[in-house]
Amino acid sequence: MLDTIADEPTWVVPLRQEESGRLVVGESRVPLETVIGTFNDGATPEEIVFQFPTLHLEDVYSTVGYYLYHTEEIERYLHQRQVKSEQVRRENEARFPQEGVRARLLKRRTTQ
Repeated sequence: MLDTIADEPTWVVPLRQEESGRLVVGESRVPLETVIGTFNDGATPEEIVFQFPTLHLEDVYSTVGYYLYHTEEIERYLHQRQVKSEQVRRENEARFPQEGVRARLLKRRTTQ
């Protein structure tokens, strides 16, 4: 009997790719990096669903299971997302400098 079990499960991975390239879990808008990050921080799938009620428990279990079998592939994706996020942050900081923001906001508040 045991010799008929496949080495790896057949996965139905509940991931969708948005136009931006971001992977989200199930029909929610919760990004893969949020689910995996929360799992890696020690949360169980049940706790993840409690924190993000738009997720379905079976989708979280499938996603975590897939991650555990394909850690290298998912970690590569997560690293690429982190690099992209840092790039966008730097671009935004260059476009919208933070120096003097408080003073400008206070001035705007007093003139209104």
